[in-house]
Amino acid sequence: MLTMTDNAVMVIRDLALQQDVAQDGGLRIAADTDAGSLTIELVPEPAQGDKVVDNQGARIFLDEDAAELLEETSVDATVDDEGVVQFGFTEKG
Repeated sequence: MLTMTDNAVMVIRDLALQQDVAQDGGLRIAADTDAGSLTIELVPEPAQGDKVVDNQGARIFLDEDAAELLEETSVDATVDDEGVVQFGFTEKG
C-alpha cells in the first residue's frame, strides 16, 4: 500500500485546508494508462472504487490502476519558494 512521508502529510493537509476541500476530501491520484502518466487533483470525496490512504488526516484516493502502480511506493511532497507543490514517488526498499 502507498505510504506518505511526513512532508507529504503536512503538504496534503495544508492544500486541503487552503483549497477548502470538504472534510471527507483529499488528493486523488489517477493513472492515465494511455499517456503513461498520473493525474493529481484535490477532490471533495473519493470516487467509487477508489482506495483510500489516510495518514494523520492527510487523505489520498487512488483509482484502481494508480493503486496497482503505486503499491510499493512512498509519496513525498515539497513546496518551493513560490509556493509550487511537487510530488515525488520512490519505491520502498
